[in-house]
Amino acid sequence: MERRRLGTWEQEVPVVGLGTWRRLEDAARTGGHVEVITTALAAGVRLYDSSPMYGRAEELLAEALGDRRPEVVVADKIWTDSREEGRQQLKRALAYFGGRVEVMQIHNLVAWRDHLPTLEAARDGGQIDLIGATHWSATAFPELETVIRTGRIQAVQIPYNPFEREVEQRILPLAADQGLGVIVMRPFGEGELLAADPGDEAIAFLQPFGVRTWAQVLLKWVLSDPRCHVAIPATSHPGRVIENVEAGSPPWFGPEERETVARLAALRRKR
Repeated sequence: MERRRLGTWEQEVPVVGLGTWRRLEDAARTGGHVEVITTALAAGVRLYDSSPMYGRAEELLAEALGDRRPEVVVADKIWTDSREEGRQQLKRALAYFGGRVEVMQIHNLVAWRDHLPTLEAARDGGQIDLIGATHWSATAFPELETVIRTGRIQAVQIPYNPFEREVEQRILPLAADQGLGVIVMRPFGEGELLAADPGDEAIAFLQPFGVRTWAQVLLKWVLSDPRCHVAIPATSHPGRVIENVEAGSPPWFGPEERETVARLAALRRKR
């Protein structure tokens, strides 16, 4: 799996990470969350994204990582409109993950002006490395652009897939210009794109790029944009983790392949 530098950060990470929204709790209901994380570690996944918004995901992730925590990059979040609660969320995250969180993000830009000083102090104190900001909705991209232009963050997390391409207009160019790390959420469009699978015959022409499933095609579509450093598909199935990781190596799609994939997805969406 290819590794890319996360923005201007010295540390490189594999281009396929693991999200924990919903799926880690799903796996935990049958005691399978440890297997998911263990499989991911064995497959080379090194960036794990979580949030206090995701129920028990932080706790479950920390438990599953165990003594292998030093091997990975944790991307966690603050999600509250209270400055004091933001401090408490940071404190809890640090307790879960051994006193350090590599990427601490302001989730959905909630009260970002209040939380930036807290995160800057933590970064200056060596408790976090990068400050990030996230949002899932294109309606918030003007505000995300404002945050980026402050020069006070080093990473963004945004949705990007063949159905959600708004970041191509301003966010990705601005992030590249500012040297920000880009973490891609929703590479499968929360499942909508997986349902648009055109079938094995339609994607057979992409086999020379090392993909054999529609999910791998979608991940490679995202990661073929060099401005994107890591995608974080979430899953509760260990086998899916391995499948996703297999899409994280070159050769990458060119503009023609990417547009063909987007057209295939759009045709299935209309049906």
